[in-house]
Amino acid sequence: MHLNLAWAITGAGHYLVESYDAFRQLAGNDTQIRVTIFASQSAEEVLRMYGLFDGLATIANGDYLEELFLEREQGRSSPKVGRFLLEKYDALFVTPATSNTVAKIVHGIADSLPTNAVAQAVKGGVPVYIVPVDIEGTIRSKMPYTIDREICARHDCETCVPAETCPQRAIDAQIDLLRCNGCGECAPRCPYGAIRGGYAEIRVRDVDIRNTAELGVMDGITVLRHPEAVLSAISEL
Repeated sequence: MHLNLAWAITGAGHYLVESYDAFRQLAGNDTQIRVTIFASQSAEEVLRMYGLFDGLATIANGDYLEELFLEREQGRSSPKVGRFLLEKYDALFVTPATSNTVAKIVHGIADSLPTNAVAQAVKGGVPVYIVPVDIEGTIRSKMPYTIDREICARHDCETCVPAETCPQRAIDAQIDLLRCNGCGECAPRCPYGAIRGGYAEIRVRDVDIRNTAELGVMDGITVLRHPEAVLSAISEL
């Protein structure tokens, strides 16, 4: 099966690891499938927070139609999305898709690399599959590493071992998430358990539920409920 796929990533942490795992599995299992990655500026930041950015090279190795395109390098016109009008791709997957991205797509706004990709894909007749993070109810989302300031204050260590040994120098009373690469080396080095990753319960807003429902009836777009559905959708192309 020879397929050229595009994967657009937005700045959501929820479903990010699952989306990454799906495409990494795809790249590892089938050498006949090529993946181009389109990452928004928010996506680049969040990918680094979760320690996934460097691993993108195992999915898109830099060859033609296997590139990583970053929004900050593409300018406002996002010229590389013109490929969707030139029959270069068999499908575009946007996963995870933030509620902001979904709202923009529903209202015809294309001012980011992922939303521009969706607009051009639909215009070019390329099927688009989107995994929204906000569908309904309450979601349990994995969070980046943080410091519990109350625990930290109670012990007031003379020397903070995690801060001293952080390879990214991302810790100074708090964790600078724009420097943190999500390696997790800091957590076990705190003797009082003040550093931890975790999960948060997030209630989906009514407006996001409505936008996701509207997204599902748009021409050329299919809504998938979980990144696991990506592999099934690809097998049907």
